[in-house]
Amino acid sequence: MGSRVREAIVECLKEVGTNNENESQVALQTLVTITRVSPQNRNLLSQTDGAVAELVNLAKSASPTSVQILALSILFNLSLNPNLKSSLADIDNITHLHTVILSTSEESVKLAASLLCSLAMLDRNKAKFGVAGTIQVLVKAISSGRSPATHYLLSSLAELVHFHGNCTMAVRSGAIPVLVALAESADGEDLSGTSLIILGLLARFEEGLNELKKTDGIVARMVGVLKRRCMQSKEGACEILMRLFDESETCMKEAMRLPEFTSVVADISIRASGKTREKAGLLMKKMMDPNLY
Repeated sequence: MGSRVREAIVECLKEVGTNNENESQVALQTLVTITRVSPQNRNLLSQTDGAVAELVNLAKSASPTSVQILALSILFNLSLNPNLKSSLADIDNITHLHTVILSTSEESVKLAASLLCSLAMLDRNKAKFGVAGTIQVLVKAISSGRSPATHYLLSSLAELVHFHGNCTMAVRSGAIPVLVALAESADGEDLSGTSLIILGLLARFEEGLNELKKTDGIVARMVGVLKRRCMQSKEGACEILMRLFDESETCMKEAMRLPEFTSVVADISIRASGKTREKAGLLMKKMMDPNLY
């Protein structure tokens, strides 16, 4: 079975290298299918001389876009194998993903962001992306306007900021105002929820927490999220408020001055899902501190 797959891979790569666009696209689609479900097939393709380099070169070509999309799809499939994540995350490939994210079609951006996120799941790749400037690229792309690819970009950023150094870069790249605006946006609950998750990750460290504290009206804005967003967003907003309150009594007193704050938190502490209810309960305990009155 393995020998037949290997032969099919070699034949497809030959057809990809021809000048016949139709044959090339059919061959690439076959490789997408071959690598979609089988880790063994992905290894076979990666071990074929020149295969990965050829796919990377095709992914660098935006004309025709369909070829770029197919090549990125195959590279994404390869990245699902843990043993291939490190080799695929070399600087040339990362630089190309930046170019795709900033300048090509939505479908290509989705695939490039998904590939980036997959590669970043290997912890030792996280710092490599940070050094390569990926955080700045993602923040720039996210801030440039909402599109169907925004959620993919946010997921990649969320994966990368699990590494402290990348949190610092995100804060310095202006991620916090971009994420706060998305958290408040009416465009989609997924965008709001993921943005708040990232803000919570950034708030674990001094740089992010200080930047949040300096954000105009941050307490009232997070209370606004508690009033009207999905459970994932409410949980994220509770987490951010907890971090703000732990750091700043002023933030806590500011929240207590909002007439709706107490009733909103009380409602969530009773009717929300498990983690959200737990976080709201912790907020309720803080509100009972006699020093606040």
